[in-house]
Amino acid sequence: MTKFLAVDTSTEGCSVAVESADKRYANFQFSPREHTQRILPMVDEVLASAKLTLSDCDALVYGQGPGSFTGVRIGIGIAQGLAFGAELPMIGVSTLQAMAQQAREQQGATSVLAAIDARMGEVYFGHYQDHGDGIMTLVGQEHVLTPEGVCEMYANLAPAMTAVGTGWQAYPALLDHFAITEDVVVEFPAAEFMLPFAKNCWQRGETVSADKAQAIYLRDKVTWKKLPGRE
Repeated sequence: MTKFLAVDTSTEGCSVAVESADKRYANFQFSPREHTQRILPMVDEVLASAKLTLSDCDALVYGQGPGSFTGVRIGIGIAQGLAFGAELPMIGVSTLQAMAQQAREQQGATSVLAAIDARMGEVYFGHYQDHGDGIMTLVGQEHVLTPEGVCEMYANLAPAMTAVGTGWQAYPALLDHFAITEDVVVEFPAAEFMLPFAKNCWQRGETVSADKAQAIYLRDKVTWKKLPGRE
């Protein structure tokens, strides 16, 4: 029976989960700017709850983004360190997919629009569907767009979808455009809900060595503050 450890610090949430013998052990904490202090103790606690050591695991799952640039880097760096030490392969899972998966498992959603506030007037956005296997699958590609760009690109989507992520609160016009009437229950990705997709990747042999683990930022270039005469 495969055993996975999953970690994510890509947003304001900090989360760890272990799956062993089809049972999950998870810890999620809302902890902006405290990821580096909290994540390793959380790993120890969850492994202890599962009565496992890191070396007992078959793979290390990590939130590959999109999300906070600093948070994504912290999570991947810690995950790589753990994987190197225990000689574990790694599996990256999208934070947007993880939120869609949570909506599938907790709300019975089969079509999900995931939006994370990307700051600078944009959102990270993706459309996910369950095609019958219980795993939320990306339709098309994930994007970083302005709210107006989202509305234009996804103008023909049918209504009555489930919304997840912080982007909806940041840009309420999106709720109106997509006729979202239910409250946004899932705001942040959680490592626990990265596990189903990771299991599929494992079965397909889609793992990478720790030195090959990469983030998905979606933005090619980031300008935190534009000054006259500078980019």
